[in-house]
Amino acid sequence: MKILLLHGPNLNLLGTREPEVYGSMTLDDINEKMISLGEELGAEVICLQSNHEGALIDALHDARTWANGVVFNPGGYTHTSVALRDAISAIVIPVIEVHLSNVYAREEFRHTSLVSAVCKGKVSGFGWRSYELGLRGLVDIIKV
Repeated sequence: MKILLLHGPNLNLLGTREPEVYGSMTLDDINEKMISLGEELGAEVICLQSNHEGALIDALHDARTWANGVVFNPGGYTHTSVALRDAISAIVIPVIEVHLSNVYAREEFRHTSLVSAVCKGKVSGFGWRSYELGLRGLVDIIKV
């Protein structure tokens, strides 16, 4: 089983960017934890981050040829990108949307996700553990 762990814009700044909102773990820390958890669950986790919408779309398109599913934090594109929504819809493999913060406890514009409707599930508000919960859920979905 192969899983793409895909991170959107500004997540490369984790650990220093608003730690009171996003926590103190770096993106590398999260990736290491998810690779290790993947091994425990029988999945190879491949990690990718981009600040560019087109690169995220390309990664999703490519994942349909090799991955069994995707854990995806679209970052700020969650609320703005019809193109990412369409890419998720087009690839057919299951995608789990994750967010570090509780988006519903933040600014109102963050309450609307354009990608949720085409994802198999959504986890938010648990800090880095949102990724863990998303990965566990995705592996369970794939195994069924």
